Amino acid sequence: MTPTSVRGLGWLGPQRAVELFVSLVPKAARILDAGAGTGLVGELLTRQGYNNIVAMDLSSGMLEEARKKNVYREFHQMMMGEPLDYATDSFDAVISVSVLTLGHAPASSLDELIRITRPGGYIVFSLRPDVYLDSGFKEKQDALESEEKWKLVEVSEEFKHLPKGKSDVYHRIWVYQVVSS
Repeated sequence: MTPTSVRGLGWLGPQRAVELFVSLVPKAARILDAGAGTGLVGELLTRQGYNNIVAMDLSSGMLEEARKKNVYREFHQMMMGEPLDYATDSFDAVISVSVLTLGHAPASSLDELIRITRPGGYIVFSLRPDVYLDSGFKEKQDALESEEKWKLVEVSEEFKHLPKGKSDVYHRIWVYQVVSS
């Protein structure tokens, strides 16, 4: 799927996250789509050759929509910010787009994402720059790096969440590699 076709769906974060993801994560990886929503990220990953993707979302309705995409192996209803019902080191990589934000998933969610990702695995997520600075994410991300739980691999430039004229909300994609869970 090209960036243009994703723009037609209305938002750019999924494509940007998947572009960074595929540059680092092997196709055979077991992946958690944390906050899968309707399954757009799963669709994009499948089109890139990934086929071992697990969907997790708080909403059973969203999981039903994701199920219709036929790209996920498993579906789990769970809440980010609470303990996740996955074993430690369950996933090779986690991707989470437009989930880590006010009212959805707090900065404390990152602890669990690290726990369930094996050492050497990647966590790729989108985050608004204002939420990063003002809602505890900067402090949490820095603390996890200081504690050697993960290391920063890449941060994208800021980009508009929606195509021109529709919104002035910006996002960045963050990529971390887990050091220890």
